[in-house]
Amino acid sequence: MAVSDRPHMPSLGGATGWLNSEPLGPAELGGRVVLVNFWTLTCINWLRQEPYVRSWSQAYRDDGLVVIGVHTPEFSFEHDVDWVRRAVAARSIDYPVAVDNDYAIWSAFDNHYWPALYFVDADGVIRDDHFGEGRYEQSERVLQQLLGIEREPVPVEGLGPEAAADWDNLRTPETYLGFSRGEHFASPNGAALDERRVYELPESLVLNQWALAGEWTIGPENVVLDRPGGSIAFRFHARDAHLVLSPGARQPIPFRVLLDGEAPGASHGVDVDEDGNGVLQDGRLYQLVRQHDAVRERSLQISFGEPGAEAYAFTFG
Repeated sequence: MAVSDRPHMPSLGGATGWLNSEPLGPAELGGRVVLVNFWTLTCINWLRQEPYVRSWSQAYRDDGLVVIGVHTPEFSFEHDVDWVRRAVAARSIDYPVAVDNDYAIWSAFDNHYWPALYFVDADGVIRDDHFGEGRYEQSERVLQQLLGIEREPVPVEGLGPEAAADWDNLRTPETYLGFSRGEHFASPNGAALDERRVYELPESLVLNQWALAGEWTIGPENVVLDRPGGSIAFRFHARDAHLVLSPGARQPIPFRVLLDGEAPGASHGVDVDEDGNGVLQDGRLYQLVRQHDAVRERSLQISFGEPGAEAYAFTFG
């Protein structure tokens, strides 16, 4: 496709707010190479991509690159700008972030993915795009070409949930818990939609099944604990196990994670100690498990000490 046939970068005027910057438009971006990154704070794929975007912003800003994050929320609680602001601070993001709560920028780009990268030249023309993780060296080369420079790629190492997935041992898919997209639910008395019900764990779970114990309400996008002591169990095969959680109106909410019925020990994630203890304070993705030895099929159970915990989706790496 000739450059003249490529689309120009759409307006960012639909943003409902900005972090780290005043609103940016053609006057501020004219003559600059721009990388637009669509993200949502609970997305594990974005978290694993983010150290690259962050490193490119820092390495090439003096060469004329402007990175703009566009936060378009997936779950309803992600509309809260305070959660977005905390995610920006936690990830040390210092480039401008447009808050896209109304999906106006998402729609203007006709975007469909988290994460998504759009590479814009100094004339405002979108010269390339990439959806999802990976292709990092090629993406950096695109930026260098647009900037008219050539150098070795920036060294990047992701830590915690930002670390690259162990793809060879990843056999459990992302699993949503709300009834609009939920699947593989295995509590023996079935699911009641939008009403409080006491659930029980089955005698056993097969790989990629999950179940509830205690009194929960299963809503369109999450499950919400109605009484203290409820738990969620999941049978998975992956190095890492994560759960998207929000405290709702209550915080903090203590929780405990068990692996195969025992404290996780050295297999605890960054949000859990060796005894399996953690605290739900922010709406975000929590890393519950990271296995360091041979990855194998495990049973995870997370229990909450207080009602109000909202659980949205398990992701794995």
